[in-house]
Amino acid sequence: MGVFVTAFLAPFLVIVLNSFKTSADYRKNGPLSWPESWNWGVLGDVWQRVDFTQKLTNSLTTSLGVVVVAVALALFNAYAIGIGRVRWRTPLLVFFLGVNVLPQEGLVYPVYYLFKQFGLYDDKLGYTLLVGIVYSAFGTYLLTSVFSGFPRELIEAASLDGAGRWTILWRIVLPMSWPTLSVMCVFFFVWSWNEFLYPVVLLISNDNQTVPLGLSAMQGQFTSDPTALSAAALLGILPMVVFFFAFQRTLTRGMAAGAVK
Repeated sequence: MGVFVTAFLAPFLVIVLNSFKTSADYRKNGPLSWPESWNWGVLGDVWQRVDFTQKLTNSLTTSLGVVVVAVALALFNAYAIGIGRVRWRTPLLVFFLGVNVLPQEGLVYPVYYLFKQFGLYDDKLGYTLLVGIVYSAFGTYLLTSVFSGFPRELIEAASLDGAGRWTILWRIVLPMSWPTLSVMCVFFFVWSWNEFLYPVVLLISNDNQTVPLGLSAMQGQFTSDPTALSAAALLGILPMVVFFFAFQRTLTRGMAAGAVK
């Protein structure tokens, strides 16, 4: 286990070491050496060059918006398919599964022209809706399998007590499904944070770009600053590390809840 953890953390340790080196130190001693002197100004320089405050705000707002849209759509769809038992249930599940296996490259071309026609190009709201809808397909497929095994006795008892469909959803289904929903929230947030293809096509202005696009701007065709790239990578992964530490219990609890029926 110690060897596995060391191998897993080695790339992150290399990034941290190179984030505080000078360019001369990197060229002289290489990427695996200890810094001769800790250059704390690299992070500040990269923060200003990338305009990281704006990029961080954009990533946070779009990722949170994607989580809300994707989870809400997936919840309503799965409730109708898994518990409501709508007609054409199997073809609908095949449709949502097909959306999951479609490559993003196959969707970029029509999405680009669709956004142009509807005036959503270079708009964070349009991008958030698009990614949220795409992710909701996976969420629908996952939640439908969970709702298919939902105790029918609880729903029938609630119906006999006079509860309607909305009451059953909010008072019974949602609380009992929260462990699965919490795991979905974590996954959707991380996926949206690391999204690159859709933002690079749909968010072209500097004020709307996300963190991955800001980090890619550090790499030129003929120029490269390894220490600045390491510092930019460190700034990009730190929010994810904080996020995982903050929601570690929620993620562990949700995965454990799904393991035992």
